Amino acid sequence: MAAEAPVDKFRPQTFLAQLPLFGAMSEAELDRIALGATSVRLARGAMVFQRGDPCDGFHVVVYGQVKLSFVSAHGAEKVVELIGPRHSFGEAVMFMGKPYIVAAQALEDTLLLHVAKAAIMAEIVHDPALACKMLAGLSRRMHALMGDLESYCLHSGTQRTIGFLLKDDPRDGTLVRLPMSKALVASRLNLTPEHFSRILSDLMAHGLIAVKARNVTILALDGLRRYGS
Repeated sequence: MAAEAPVDKFRPQTFLAQLPLFGAMSEAELDRIALGATSVRLARGAMVFQRGDPCDGFHVVVYGQVKLSFVSAHGAEKVVELIGPRHSFGEAVMFMGKPYIVAAQALEDTLLLHVAKAAIMAEIVHDPALACKMLAGLSRRMHALMGDLESYCLHSGTQRTIGFLLKDDPRDGTLVRLPMSKALVASRLNLTPEHFSRILSDLMAHGLIAVKARNVTILALDGLRRYGS
């Protein structure tokens, strides 16, 4: 795990107040949470934690991006989730009192805020509504993961790829920059890199997209939607 830095490098209360989880808290409540918070700075590629490491709190991304993944028995990496700014991870494992079941790695220079379990549990005793907010957040994440599972089971690789390209409602001419390498995107979509590349090549051959490195340009939005239906 990366070395932790003192929280006085930036004011965690200001950041926490912007999060839905803590937005309704008073200054005094945020001050108490901040006492259990530590900032963690990571360079691109640095590990936040490894699978099997003990969990004594949860993380919130201030800036950067974190990949949650595990390695199969055959040595293949499976990307479970990508966590961006103002999103958190590790709450469920924290409440379970279990070791991490995935590894977490920074995909770019990243600043995290680690909030200790003891601080959260003490605040829940003071304000039980916080537990309801955290449960709602965990439920939303579970719903999203169930959506991913449904997509893996019911949609073809081409449909999943097109859905990924269209998720931000692009228009003809929109440039979609892949947020990570093609191999990581493939893993996120439950595809092999080779299968993902073949799908992109097929979409290019049909004049639906243009691809240059990590940049995908939407050439025929309506055609792309029909192709994925």
